[in-house]
Amino acid sequence: MRKTKNTSLDTVVTDFILLGLSHPPNLRTLLFLVFFCIYFLTQLGNLLILLTVWADPKLHARPMYILLGVLSFLDMWLSSVIVPRIILNLTSASKAIPFSGCVAQLYAFHFLGSTQCFLYTLMAYDRYLAICHPLRYPMLMNGRLCTILVAGAWVAGSIHGSIQAILTFRLPYCGPNQVDYFFCDIPAVLRLACADTTVNELVTFVDIGVVAASCFMLILLSYANIARAILKIHTADGRQRAFSTCGSHLTVVTVYYVPCIFIYLRAGSKSPLDGAVAVFYTVVTPLLNPLIYTLRNQEVKSALKRITAGRGAASENK
Repeated sequence: MRKTKNTSLDTVVTDFILLGLSHPPNLRTLLFLVFFCIYFLTQLGNLLILLTVWADPKLHARPMYILLGVLSFLDMWLSSVIVPRIILNLTSASKAIPFSGCVAQLYAFHFLGSTQCFLYTLMAYDRYLAICHPLRYPMLMNGRLCTILVAGAWVAGSIHGSIQAILTFRLPYCGPNQVDYFFCDIPAVLRLACADTTVNELVTFVDIGVVAASCFMLILLSYANIARAILKIHTADGRQRAFSTCGSHLTVVTVYYVPCIFIYLRAGSKSPLDGAVAVFYTVVTPLLNPLIYTLRNQEVKSALKRITAGRGAASENK
C-alpha cells in the first residue's frame, strides 16, 4: 500500500520535468539523430500504407486492409505523442512540460494505445474468420461490420484514456515534479502524488494489465486455431500465403503486447529496464508496422507497384 507523502499541500505543481531516457552525455547527438530518423521513417512508412490502402480499390474494400489503414493512422499519432518529446529532451531546450500538457499526453497515449490494443484483437479475429471460415467470411465480416467494430475500438479507447487521466490527476501533486521517465505515463507520475495511490495502482493493474493480457490471450487463441487450419491447406502456395500474412501480424503483436504487459502488470515497479522496454511499444512498434506489413505482404507490395506503374504511365502520357 502506497503511503501519503509528508509534503505540504499548500504547494501545487504547475509543471513537470521529464528526465527522459538515461544516456551517456557523449551519445546525445547520436541518439538525437537516431530518434529523429525513426520518427521520420515511422511517419513516412505509415503514411505510405495509409495512402496505398486508400488509393487501391482492391484494398480499401477489404476489412483486413481497412484495419491495416486504421493501424497506420494510429501509429502516426502514437509516435507523434511520444517521439517529439524524446527528441526535444535530447536538446538543450527546457525539459519542462505544463501540467495540462502532461494530462493531455497521458490521455492521448492511453487513448491511442488502448485503441491499438483492441484493433490488434480485431485483426486477429478477422484473420481467424478469413482462414477458418473462408466460405462464410464475406457474411461474417463485411465493410459495415468492420466499420462498427473499429468505431467501437475508438470509443472504448477514449473511455479508457479518460478513466486513466481522471484517476491519475485527481490526486494532489504538491512535492517534487521530476518525472523519471521519457513521457507522462501512469507509474512514473503516480510516484510524485502526495496521496495514497493504492486504488490507482489497482485500477491500472486491472484496466491496463489484465485487459492487455486478455486481448493478447485472445489473439494467441485465434492464431492457434489459424495454425491448425493452415496445416490442413493442401497446396504449399496457400500455406505460404496464409503463414506470411499471419506471421507478420503475430510478430507486431508480440513486440507490442509483451513489453506493455511487462510494465503494467508490475504496478509500483521502479526497474531501470522499464524505460528501455517502453521504447519498444512506443517507438519501435510504430516503425516496424509498415516495414513488416509492406515487406511480408504480397498484396500490399502489388498495390504499391500498381500505383507506381500508374503514375509512371501518366507521366509518360504527359
